[in-house]
Amino acid sequence: MAQTGVIQNKAVNDNSDRDQSILRIRLITVIGLIAAWEAFATLGRLEILYGDVIPSSWMIAVAVFHELTSSDFYHHLGVTFAEHIVGFVTGSLIAIALGISMGVNPLLRKSLEPYLNAIGSTPKIIFLPILFLMFGTGIESKMAKGALSAFFPVVFTTVLGMVLINPVLIKVGKSFNLSKWNMISKIYMPAMVNPVITGLRLGMAITVIGVLVAELKFADAGLGYQLGIYYEQFRIAPMYAIILIIFALAAGANVGMTMIQDKVNRHMAPTATKGKGNRAAASGNLGVVATN
Repeated sequence: MAQTGVIQNKAVNDNSDRDQSILRIRLITVIGLIAAWEAFATLGRLEILYGDVIPSSWMIAVAVFHELTSSDFYHHLGVTFAEHIVGFVTGSLIAIALGISMGVNPLLRKSLEPYLNAIGSTPKIIFLPILFLMFGTGIESKMAKGALSAFFPVVFTTVLGMVLINPVLIKVGKSFNLSKWNMISKIYMPAMVNPVITGLRLGMAITVIGVLVAELKFADAGLGYQLGIYYEQFRIAPMYAIILIIFALAAGANVGMTMIQDKVNRHMAPTATKGKGNRAAASGNLGVVATN
């Protein structure tokens, strides 16, 4: 018993030391990046390198403060937020429904896989002209672009999660003569929560990119539109301020999704998958990178 306690205390101390080391590395990385940025900014002010392309971090901080205290910023933020949420939710719901349908119906999955893989690996920006023609250059086309961006990573991970469900669970459900809906709600959904959340995290990030790209092309409001305006006016510090704010918002959303995923994992028992052969086959068929 005493030996067990010593081993546990040693493991706790090792984890604490590792966490402190990770924190120190992160702090040193941040300080190093800021120092490097200031060095390039100084070279720019001396007209040795980059000119006015890299402003000082202080100028960017002031620009961030001005943006956060401006009413126009929140108007653009609200437009981008609405486009992102509507597009992300719409695309994700359609993707989950289709992914479950493909998971329970092998014939449907094999029929649609080649088309989804082909379109999923295609940069979605090529569909922008079609979306502008169909929905106009207003907020609707940005929502459609967001839905298109979110759809593919979510549908791929949903189908993959369905394919890799432990076959024993499926046999147990069938032995109890569960209906198709009960199979989905009691067998499939609990076992595929983690893959779906992973797809939602990826879909959320790609939706942000898709919406901003659409705003940069044709828009009269939104953070992407404001970013383009600052670029055209060569207002470099405000441009970096918008980029920094977008990065912070995206990072915050990702942290939130990670917390949800960790919470779900703590309340779920590990689900065994099929074999390595089936995992590799499914990954090969469905593991397409959904590009923008």
